[in-house]
Amino acid sequence: MKAAMSRPCLLYMTAGDREEALALARMLVGERLAACANVLGAATSVYRWEGAVQEEGEVVLVAKTVEDRVEAAASRVREAHSYDSPCVVALPISGGDAEFLSWVQEEVLAQEAQETR
Repeated sequence: MKAAMSRPCLLYMTAGDREEALALARMLVGERLAACANVLGAATSVYRWEGAVQEEGEVVLVAKTVEDRVEAAASRVREAHSYDSPCVVALPISGGDAEFLSWVQEEVLAQEAQETR
């Protein structure tokens, strides 16, 4: 009997620079915490930190994963990230190309599927 697949979702993250974003993307995909990731490029973030409004350049990173891997991915990003409190938020995917979404699930859950056989 085939186990139910975890719903696909996006992880939206930011990093201090392109090199850090690429390193995080490689880590998440390499550890099967994400099927793929996109490093989108430069962004300017305006935020309040330690009582003052800040403005810094950042790089946006979006990873495709499944709900069952969100906490593990967020934990690994916290460990590897240069920020004290990195942005890692999960956004559910409510639809899309079925073949692509199936591939995301298969890639992220491949090791788990092999272990249950």
